Amino acid sequence: MMEYTKMNEEQLKAELKKIRRQYERIKGLGLNLDMSRGKPSPQQLSLSEELLKTELTSDDYFNEQGMDCRNYGGLDGVIECKRIFSEILEVNTDNIILGGVSSLNLMYDFISQCMTHGIGDEPWMLQDDVKFICAVPGYDRHFAIAEYFGIEMINVDMTETGPDMDAVEQLVKDSSVKGMFCVPKYSNPTGVTYSDETVRRFAALKPAASDFRVIWDNAYCVHDFNDTPDKLLNIFEVAKEYGSEDLFIEFASTSKITFSGGGISCVAASDRNIKMIRYRMSRQTIGNDKLNQLRHYKFLRDKEGVMRLMKKHARLIVPKFEKVLEVLDRELGDLGVAHWTRPNGGYFISFNATSCSARRVGELCREAGVTLTNVGATFPYNKDPNDRNIRIAPTLPPVHEIEKAAEVLCLCVKMATLEHLLGK
Repeated sequence: MMEYTKMNEEQLKAELKKIRRQYERIKGLGLNLDMSRGKPSPQQLSLSEELLKTELTSDDYFNEQGMDCRNYGGLDGVIECKRIFSEILEVNTDNIILGGVSSLNLMYDFISQCMTHGIGDEPWMLQDDVKFICAVPGYDRHFAIAEYFGIEMINVDMTETGPDMDAVEQLVKDSSVKGMFCVPKYSNPTGVTYSDETVRRFAALKPAASDFRVIWDNAYCVHDFNDTPDKLLNIFEVAKEYGSEDLFIEFASTSKITFSGGGISCVAASDRNIKMIRYRMSRQTIGNDKLNQLRHYKFLRDKEGVMRLMKKHARLIVPKFEKVLEVLDRELGDLGVAHWTRPNGGYFISFNATSCSARRVGELCREAGVTLTNVGATFPYNKDPNDRNIRIAPTLPPVHEIEKAAEVLCLCVKMATLEHLLGK
């Protein structure tokens, strides 16, 4: 098929007429397909069903340190479960605090407490300006936290090796820049894993603000697709070389390992930061669900247990990603109208239309019965300055629905591109 941009007007009109007929047929099918959020499928959730059957006997109520997990206390979490995160993140157990279901909740709390109490300096809310660097396209829920607290967000482009570090290094010279959101492995939505050089440049940052912190959201740290996964340097090990361990607050969870609605989250940080976070948490809670932590320990046991489970997840997820990529290649590969990522893990494919409006594509998909992540959501304030990016989330629907949804997406991209080229 000839590239659309090389067609003359007569060819474009003929192609648009054909595509519109196909689109009307699709609309008549009454489809209701959803690939808007990165949720585990029911089949993935069933992989952890044994967790629900994990019994705790009277002997199990006491962990190896002798703590009665039915009672108050244990703010940091049970050591057995902390050890699993310690192995995964390669961080000492003393530098980990376990939370509840959501790591997003831990991130929100951290930002909230910085607003009201600061980090050594005065509270952020009393300062004239508070700004955060945001790698784009990025994670909409990070942006939502910053927007909720009135933090100004500054876009920095994602590259194939991570955020544009030249831009980051310049921005941190401004003392009003207090932090940055990152998803360093299999980034949401691009799937990019930060290169060794990028991680080292993060560790070498010299921010003007002494209370600058990087939210290192390692949500997909074990979410590999195959036996040749991307490798991410341990930010704390690299930071030791530069004396910058305090700059980083790392988060992770079992949300996409066991149950999104019944998992465990954690925060990992330097000695100084952990001491501060623990003190603030002691005013907030008596402790999280230690019995759930014990059940997770009995079910997962160690990092090897986690990795065995993640291989089962991959066997369910990978065919869906392969199907989306197969359809994109087949339907759009020769048309020169878009480009997309080919992640080695994680939960998303980042799609960029190059010759049409992504919002128009979203409208057409919605009318045809396919729900996408809100176009623009991968940028702060829901404003994609180029109106190009669409986040594709293949994990939830079955393969046959994913295939149909991808075909509809491609049809809508064709239609929106032809309309744009013809000025309609």
